[in-house]
Amino acid sequence: MPRFFLSTIDASVSTAYIEGDDAKHITKVLHAKLGQEFVLSDARGTDYLCAVRKLDTAIVTLDILSSQPCQGETEATIRLYQALPKGDKLEFIIQKAVELGVSEITPVLTSRCISRPSHKAMDKKLERLQRIAYEAAKQCGRGIIPRVMPLLEIDRALVQMAGSEMPILLYEESRQPLSKVLRPNLGSVSIMVGSEGGFSQGEVDFATNQGVVCASLGRRILRCETAPIAALSVILCHLGEL
Repeated sequence: MPRFFLSTIDASVSTAYIEGDDAKHITKVLHAKLGQEFVLSDARGTDYLCAVRKLDTAIVTLDILSSQPCQGETEATIRLYQALPKGDKLEFIIQKAVELGVSEITPVLTSRCISRPSHKAMDKKLERLQRIAYEAAKQCGRGIIPRVMPLLEIDRALVQMAGSEMPILLYEESRQPLSKVLRPNLGSVSIMVGSEGGFSQGEVDFATNQGVVCASLGRRILRCETAPIAALSVILCHLGEL
């Protein structure tokens, strides 16, 4: 069933309105009919089942039929800190991470990142990256739109991570499998994934000094775009969602 985000939806009334590009998409691409049902999400975790009452390319009017908590959200809050990869890999990582349930993605600049854009240049990319997160959330049935945060230097990112319930740095030389370090009944977990060059020993030492746990994803060296997918899959399995 088609799905749209509408932050202005009001649960106290029986009517919702979709305008702009989404209205054009409903009328010209989906060729919607009167009475056709759609799901609207308020981007705060609630879904609304709606039916088309009136169609126009400028505004689509819908009747709100019912509401319920979105079934596409994880019980735990998952944050991904991703060291900047080369090329457009970050876009792929954001898309897949959103599909796998993250609530926030923070790009990180480490000493071994080959891609080294300035903070100003990254700020200009944020709109596109957030759009990728939005489209992925809409496609996979999320109840929120995960945020793509501004670029952080690794030290600041690790200090920020250390404040979470379960902070984990994925490090190929760790002897602790990720599946073994995850605690039961997790309410939140933060993971950091390296770029093509991984992490320096100094960065790993700084992480452990902050209380961040180092864990591995097995004996094979995964590509930087594969590692977050594998890690998030392990976490979802641990949470009983796979």
